[in-house]
Formats: sequence, C-alpha cells, structure tokens
Amino acid sequence: MTSAADPQQNLSDRIAEQVREKIVHGEFAPGQRLSEAALSDSLEISRNTLREAFRMLTKEGLLKHEPNRGVSVAVPSIAAIIDIYRVRRLVECQSLAQAYPRHPARKQMRQAVDAALRWREAGDWRGVGTANMEFHKAIVALADSERLNDMFTHLLAELRLAFGLLDDPEFLHAPYVDSNVKIIDLFEAGHPQEAAAALGDYLVHSERIVLAAYARRIAGSGAGK
Repeated sequence: MTSAADPQQNLSDRIAEQVREKIVHGEFAPGQRLSEAALSDSLEISRNTLREAFRMLTKEGLLKHEPNRGVSVAVPSIAAIIDIYRVRRLVECQSLAQAYPRHPARKQMRQAVDAALRWREAGDWRGVGTANMEFHKAIVALADSERLNDMFTHLLAELRLAFGLLDDPEFLHAPYVDSNVKIIDLFEAGHPQEAAAALGDYLVHSERIVLAAYARRIAGSGAGK
C-alpha cells in the first residue's frame, strides 16, 4: 500500500497537477489524444509515473482511457456543464457575499482583472480566458477553505474543456471582462451582496451562452448521442 509520504506518489500528484493546469490554461483541447512518449519526455518523468497521473485525472473526469486507443482529453457533456454552473453559483456567490472586503484574495481578483484587460488589448483571448479563471479562483479563495479551493481547481479544468469545445474564446470571454471589473469595483467599495448579485446574473448568462453554443456544435456535427 502506498503511503501519503511515498515520493513516487507525491511525484505523480505533482505531475497530475501540471497536466491539470495545462487543461485550465487551454493548452490541451477536448478530445485531444495524449502521447505517453511525448509527454513523459517533455515532463522528464517515467511512463509509469505519467500513467499514475493519468489514472488520477481519469478518475476526476478530465481524461478518458480507451483500451487499444490510449488516453485522450475528456469531452464534457451538456449535463456536466449544467452541473458545473450549479456548483459555481452555490460556491462563488456565497463566497463573495459573505467575504470581508479587505480579504487578501481581493488583490488576486484585481490582478486577474488587470491581466484580462491587458490581454484583451493585445487581442489574446486565450490569455483573457486564463485571467478569467484566476479571477474566479480568487473569488472562491475568499471563503478560506482549502477543500473548496481544491474542488474548484478541478471544476475549472472541466469548465475550460467545455470552453475549448466551442473554439471561439473571444465570443466566450469578451462580454465578461467588463463584468469582472464591475464585480471587483462593487466588492472593493464594500458592497459584497451587490457584487454577489452581479456575479449570479453573470453566471446565468454565461451558462446560457455556453449551452446554446454547445448545442449548435452538437447539431452541426450530428453527434447528438
């Protein structure tokens, strides 16, 4: 039995985190097949270590293993997207509504918003998407819960896969840069309840856009099963 202090297990955990971060940052696309040889070489690890990391991420639903076909990045379902947004509304809105306005995570929220504005100016919409992810991670950090932070990191990786299916980061992220500015402005002004209400409206709108675009994609591909 592998103990929590086992160096091999700790290395596998770190590799799983690196792959998860690549998904969050949009470096791996949904459905993309992952080469054990190429990835183990780039990460400078053994294939056994990589396989253990793959097993962890498969259990999380981020990767998919098919016999004789290898490992690929998972493709989220519409049901999964609905569930992701349900969790987001429960966790993010409550974290924001109940937070202390001078919480240290406030600085992370502002930094993420500033980064998104810079990426928008540069026309880097994948960068805007990554900054947006950091903004929402900072909102959850307001709750001071390591369990919520860990859970939300996994959830954002799944969400980034849903975004990747649509293959239009400008359409997805452009409307929310200014919305994030409004939310952080309200929060810093000492109005967490109003900020949470604005975030709730934002998430409802975002979910509708993602689901509608995803439904169009499925209809266009004929993959309704």
